[in-house]
Amino acid sequence: MRRLLRLHVWAVLAMAGLTARAGEPVLRTWTVAGVTREALVALPAAGTQPAPTVFVFHGHGGSMRNVARSFALHTLWPEALVVYPQGLATPGKLTDPEGRRTGWQHHAGDQGDRDLAFVDTLVKSLRAEGLADPRHFYATGHSNGGAFTYLLWSTRADTFAAFAPSAAAFGLPQASTAFRTPRPLLHFASRNDPLVRFVWQERTLEGARQVNQCGITAEPWLAAAAHATRYPSPVGAPVIVWVGSEGHALPRAAPALMVQFFREQAAEGSDNGPRTDAQPVAPADPTPSPASPSG
Repeated sequence: MRRLLRLHVWAVLAMAGLTARAGEPVLRTWTVAGVTREALVALPAAGTQPAPTVFVFHGHGGSMRNVARSFALHTLWPEALVVYPQGLATPGKLTDPEGRRTGWQHHAGDQGDRDLAFVDTLVKSLRAEGLADPRHFYATGHSNGGAFTYLLWSTRADTFAAFAPSAAAFGLPQASTAFRTPRPLLHFASRNDPLVRFVWQERTLEGARQVNQCGITAEPWLAAAAHATRYPSPVGAPVIVWVGSEGHALPRAAPALMVQFFREQAAEGSDNGPRTDAQPVAPADPTPSPASPSG
């Protein structure tokens, strides 16, 4: 049945005049609470379904097309299913308070949880079509998209196996209580970020290291990643921090390193349940503060 559904999906894409060839993102739509939502979806290479699946969230004022070009994870990891969702008009925390530009909800309950519902719909749809491996969902995003990636960790840790946000902070002022379930993390930051201050990002990372039970001693991650340090975790959820000087821009090295990170998690056989017998920590209310900054 799942194979027949998968073939049907490919046929519908072809009949609609859209190219379903692996590696080329195609536009798809879903209806969520009566609203049409869009995403560009890059199918994995033939024969690799169900595939590891990466969600990539654009920043405030961005678009699915821009982020597909800037991240281009579908070209760096052709075996993966890569989804570039489109945000809706959203008031910004640091810019655009009128909400004229597109973005993502900032905390649980914001905007009626419309974007969390969108992600839930995407996950359900891609799993039902047999395209996505339910054990290997990953999320990344820049700025507001990175903060939304952190929100997914806070609220959807049972769905996603690892996260790689960029230029983002979350859960302030109580960042240490924003997360409850250990998950591997790769975070990209800049010490001279003029929008999402580095000190805010450091506070978020403190919370991440706490829930992942990391120590204070870091080690090199990759020889090719001179700016990256890795904090080992006894529960299999390391925190890797890449710190550069790109301001608020996505580091040029980030997409390739994200793919390397997600590949590592897939190779280690991570699943969507607890990675060890260790109990989740920080049992306090995980709902982040509405003051969480994001671009």
